[in-house]
Amino acid sequence: MNLLSLPAISVLSDNISIVEIDTVKVIRILHEKATAAISLFGAHLISYQPHGHQECLFLSKDAQFNGETPIRGGIPVCWPWFNKLAEPSHGFARTSEWQLKEHRENEAGVIIQLSLQHNEQTRNIWPYEFETLITFEIKETAHISLTVKNTDERPWTFSGALHTYLNVGNILTTQTKGLGTHYLDSLQGGKECIGEDTLILTDTIDRVYTKPESLITIHDDTWNRALVVKNEGHNSAVAWNPWKNGAENMTDMNNDGYQNMLCVESVIYSNCLSAGQTLQPGETHVLSTQISAK
Repeated sequence: MNLLSLPAISVLSDNISIVEIDTVKVIRILHEKATAAISLFGAHLISYQPHGHQECLFLSKDAQFNGETPIRGGIPVCWPWFNKLAEPSHGFARTSEWQLKEHRENEAGVIIQLSLQHNEQTRNIWPYEFETLITFEIKETAHISLTVKNTDERPWTFSGALHTYLNVGNILTTQTKGLGTHYLDSLQGGKECIGEDTLILTDTIDRVYTKPESLITIHDDTWNRALVVKNEGHNSAVAWNPWKNGAENMTDMNNDGYQNMLCVESVIYSNCLSAGQTLQPGETHVLSTQISAK
């Protein structure tokens, strides 16, 4: 998908415009430090390419932009729960229409902030009042922070994730360090396991790393670069790749897409709705991830 060639339907500033992909409105950022694209549907960063580097985020060639189906790739926002703890899977944030709250730019880059508040649709799924803000700082690095605030009169508990799909040249030669050695293996029913300190994939993976380091580095020999991920406000990091069989069973994933992706996610993990992070009325929590290419 060539975002540069799409006609602008609205120009917000010298570096920021609105384009449309099928039925989805997308904020396009063209700055000398980096280009990026953010879907208002799902508050979803679908592209980030710092100057002089390959694209950092994987986006499936078969990703759907119909305003209903979650977009396969980029950085989906999973909230107010992560995984299949309730319906819809990964919560409603990634299939909600977010509002543009603020945009700024300077020589260093661009800042975009989107907001989502409780409404009739969210109350039918999750009976609480809230305010969520997501801030995208698109510079030589990409910093994404999800701020959630309890605006209800009752405490509520949540989990969530910034579900980053990283773009790699060849998954077979990609090495990941910094995830730690302790993980829960979702392919074995959440079994507690201890692995190696360097991850090299040869098959499907779906792991919740419970003791990740502050920096996770993905060494991509094919493109001669390293992607460095820094997560904050999380309690774990998830690594996921569906491999060949998984990709072939997804209608929105091209069959060979698994060869060029690795999910390394900033996650507030919980195994049930009643656990996770609890906010009292008026309290906030920030979950973030930062991506840089070296």
